[in-house]
Amino acid sequence: MSIMSSRLIRHEICKDELKALGARINDIEGIMFLVKFNLDNHKITYAYHLNEDNTYYLERVKPYFLSIGTYQNEEDIVEVIKVDIEQFRNAVHSSNFEQFLEIDNHMSQLVRLFEDLYLYYNIEKDDLKTLDESVDGILET
Repeated sequence: MSIMSSRLIRHEICKDELKALGARINDIEGIMFLVKFNLDNHKITYAYHLNEDNTYYLERVKPYFLSIGTYQNEEDIVEVIKVDIEQFRNAVHSSNFEQFLEIDNHMSQLVRLFEDLYLYYNIEKDDLKTLDESVDGILET
């Protein structure tokens, strides 16, 4: 007869709550979990894992990447996903949703290109200042 720890029991309850929302859950070695939803043919996927300090790190990986945060327990993860999925259930019906995803994809490409600038090139201080001012201008509008 196996005895389940309270953490494992809570984990199973959390998985059941997510499944009740329509999720499919992939358990990777018991420390990382993929939570997948399909909303009107749009895939929404979250990944969370157990950190060394027994907290949980949550990120959304589809339809676009977003680091969501670190949480003390899986119940908090479930609550955050519930709210996020409810917002996506509404957003997928927007006539602008596809364009929003396309813009987000372009912004992600910009981040990768920006990273290339400082990893692979020696950029002049004046050019960096111009770039910074351009980004500030976008953020202010």
